[in-house]
Amino acid sequence: MARGSFKLGVLPPAAPLTLPTVPKPESPFELRVRVYWEDTDAGGVVFYANYLKFFERARTEWLRELGVGQEALKREQQAMFVVGETSLRYLVPARLDDLLRITVAVREQGRASLVVAQQAWRDGTLLAEGTIRIGCVDSGTFRPRRIPDPILERLA
Repeated sequence: MARGSFKLGVLPPAAPLTLPTVPKPESPFELRVRVYWEDTDAGGVVFYANYLKFFERARTEWLRELGVGQEALKREQQAMFVVGETSLRYLVPARLDDLLRITVAVREQGRASLVVAQQAWRDGTLLAEGTIRIGCVDSGTFRPRRIPDPILERLA
């Protein structure tokens, strides 16, 4: 077979995505995260890249609270969310044993992507903030695809 001449199999239509009834939150989603040794650098300060991990965990739990399990989304709809762009600003360092509050709020909603604003707080102090663009892709081809309607409805 010549290079590039293979054919992809046709997937059967995905079963409709049925989400449980979950009330829409009145304020941004929040997740509490404790800072452990593994999150810090030699100075006991949270390593800058770990804020992205905290933000990822919060987005995952936010989707779960909306009734969207990411493994079920992949299995049932052949869809998944991927990060396409990030922009972060660091203001005050978090330290070992801090209890952080990580927030998630949708800023822009398209048919195939979302822009979410995220913040990391310690008590009343904003530590870091950023925007993350996540796109919906086909889990087999990684090509952009429309976010399933039940999820869009849940976000509206």
